[in-house]
Amino acid sequence: MGIDPIWDVIVVGSGPAGAMAAYELVKAGRTVAIMEKETLPRYKTCGGGLVFRGREMLPISVQDAIEKEFDSLAVYFDQQTQPFTAQRSFPILSMVMRDQFDHLLVQEAVKLGAVLLEGQTLKQLDFADHISLHTQDQLFHARYIVAADGVLGPTAKLAGWKETRKLIPALEYEVGVSLADFERLSKEARFDIDAIPQGYGWCFPKANHLSIGVGLFAPKKIQLRTYYQAYLQKLGIQETTFEDAHGFQIPVGARTDGFSRRGVFLTGDSAGFADPLTAEGLTNSIYSGILAGQSIARQFDQPEQAANAYQAALEERLLPELRFSEVMASFFYFMPAARNLLMGRYGQRACEILTDVFTGQTLLSQDLKKKALKKLKWTNW
Repeated sequence: MGIDPIWDVIVVGSGPAGAMAAYELVKAGRTVAIMEKETLPRYKTCGGGLVFRGREMLPISVQDAIEKEFDSLAVYFDQQTQPFTAQRSFPILSMVMRDQFDHLLVQEAVKLGAVLLEGQTLKQLDFADHISLHTQDQLFHARYIVAADGVLGPTAKLAGWKETRKLIPALEYEVGVSLADFERLSKEARFDIDAIPQGYGWCFPKANHLSIGVGLFAPKKIQLRTYYQAYLQKLGIQETTFEDAHGFQIPVGARTDGFSRRGVFLTGDSAGFADPLTAEGLTNSIYSGILAGQSIARQFDQPEQAANAYQAALEERLLPELRFSEVMASFFYFMPAARNLLMGRYGQRACEILTDVFTGQTLLSQDLKKKALKKLKWTNW
């Protein structure tokens, strides 16, 4: 009877965070398996807007997975007669379908030596000299685990984390429309801030259909479909040829009890790294996957130092940005009167600044953050 191998790292989940963690680890010479409960390519609920900043982080070209590119975006407010727009010389948003995008990234990790374990659902973790992972019909062993199994993945809970993320509801439809409506609406990627109270709607054109959704930034029950239907009317869509609905949750508040323990490293939605202001999660999934992979690879024989390195890397940029976005979101979505007043006065300038931050062209300095928060009456930053 042979002995089951002990992998250096098993990555649970095959999204961007998992694929990038695996890529970094196999590049460093580690043995890596990617555990996926489904068979790739598989559909993944997501608006599919890859911002320039996230695209630039990737060590490979993803051009083959991109359906449309937009070098401008439009942000609509009910109180403004015209949207605020931002134009750049590069694609601000690249539209992808997650089945093809995720599969492409995983294939690149596999090319370097990662092994894809499809159809394996994690059921139990045991901790001893190494970590044992029980699936529905097999047993695997690893020195480390990277949890990249999304907002509802089991890894964090099985490893002992409590639920401390802020989860908000969203509803997205893949929508077919008439040729006339598609021609009209496919010219821009748009956000409608007042499509739903305390949230926004989005309309992202893909190759031959639209991804349309609404998200609520308050964790409460609400009839999202009612607001989705109203948003279709706002967009001027009277009839659809098909509507494929997907409800989901977005973690816009990071966990408060750490991101690594006992050799398990949380990334992406598993960690709660979606941006609290925009709810965009692809960029921070990619980024945290890279950071986790690098931290483990560089301090592989010293688990405590690997965990400390990951925390330090997150604190350098990602976590401070999330904290600032959380404060801005509380103003943006829950103080509409004050927000509309400021947007009427500084809206275009704010749109330009936030676009540069959104796309990674600039970082907000501590001084600028303090000035922004002081203007909003928060002076204890």
